[in-house]
Amino acid sequence: MPPKTDIPIPPGGVIGILGGGQLGRMTGLAAGRLGYSAHIFAPEADTPAGQVAAAVTQAKYTDTAALKAFAASVDAVTLEFENVPVSALETLAALVPMRPGAACLAAAQDRLVEKHFLESVGAGVAPYQVVDSADDIRRALQSLGTPVIVKTRRFGYDGKGQVRVETADEADAAWRDLGEAPSIAEGFIAFEREISVIAARDIHGRTAAYPPVENIHENHILRTTLAPAQNLGPLAAEAEAMAMRAMDALDMVGLLAVEMFVTPNGRLLANEMAPRPHNSGHWTMDAAATCQFEQLTRAVMGLPLGDPSPTAMAEMHNLLGDEADSWPELLADPGVALHLYGKAEARPGRKMGHWNRRTGPVPNSNGG
Repeated sequence: MPPKTDIPIPPGGVIGILGGGQLGRMTGLAAGRLGYSAHIFAPEADTPAGQVAAAVTQAKYTDTAALKAFAASVDAVTLEFENVPVSALETLAALVPMRPGAACLAAAQDRLVEKHFLESVGAGVAPYQVVDSADDIRRALQSLGTPVIVKTRRFGYDGKGQVRVETADEADAAWRDLGEAPSIAEGFIAFEREISVIAARDIHGRTAAYPPVENIHENHILRTTLAPAQNLGPLAAEAEAMAMRAMDALDMVGLLAVEMFVTPNGRLLANEMAPRPHNSGHWTMDAAATCQFEQLTRAVMGLPLGDPSPTAMAEMHNLLGDEADSWPELLADPGVALHLYGKAEARPGRKMGHWNRRTGPVPNSNGG
C-alpha cells in the first residue's frame, strides 16, 4: 500500500535526509528544534550531517536493501543535494512519503531537461544548444556568438563541469576538459546581477516564497548574498511567481531554489534550480521569521509553512578553505552569527562555514 501523504507527522517523528553535507546538518538541527529527530543516509563516513543526527545509515544510494531499511525507520524523506539516483527516490516513495519526489529530482539533475522544464513554465532562459562533440561546440560558437559557456548536463556545481570557450581553436581542449560528457552550450549573458528565490510548497499545495536575494560569485563559487535584493521593482514579484509556478508544475513538496540573471534591459532569465535548501538562503537563519531549514522541515513533515518574511536586511558570507580558521575573530564580533559545518579538512574553495550579519531594517517597499 502506498504511504499516506496528506496527513501531518507530529513532533516526535523522524525526518530522513538523503545526503550528509552541511545542508543536511542544518536541516537536522532545525528539525530538532521542532521536536523531530534526523536520520541521515549517505555513502560517506563522518559527514557534517551525521555528526548532529540521531541515526546514520552509511550505504550507497543504489543499495536497495539499505534504502528499504531506512524507509522503515523514518516518517518522511527529503534530500539535501541532487546528485542522488532517481531510482533511490522511486524505491523510497513506494514505502514512505518522499518530498520532493523523483520527478522534481529528474528535472533538476540534467541541465537540458531543466532548460526545457523552465521554458515550459514560462521562464526565460539563456540561448542554448546541445553539445555531444567538439564540433558541436564549434557550431555553438557560430550560432550563439562568442563566448559560449559549455556545461556538462549532469553533476556540475560551484563551477565544476563548465568551460568558457572563446574560439573554435579551443573546442577540442574544452571537450576533453569536460570528459567528453553530454553537455549544453549557453550563449554568454551580459547580466546586471544574479539573484535567486527560494520557495516552499506544502502537502496541500500552498506556497510561500522568500524575497529575492542578490548573489555575488568569485571563481564560480557563491561568496556573498545580500538579502533582500534591492531596487528590483516588479521583477521581485515576477521572480517569486516563477519559482512558485515551477513548484506547482512539479507538484512538489519541499523547497525549490531558482537562480536567475537580471539583464540590463530588465528581463529575468532563469539559470538553474535546486530542489533543496540553497546556499543563498543561509541568511534566513538569522534574519527571517522562519529559516529555510525549518521551512523545509515544516513542508516535509506536513506542518503549516512558516512566515518567510525577512526581519532585517542581511549579508551572508561563505567561509572557504582555511578562512574558517578565523573563527576566534568572528566569534568576538557581536554583529556576526557564525555557522561552522564540522568538516575536518579545509581545502581551497571548500565551503567550511558561513557567517551572517544583520545590516539594517527592511525597507517597507520590498526593494521597489
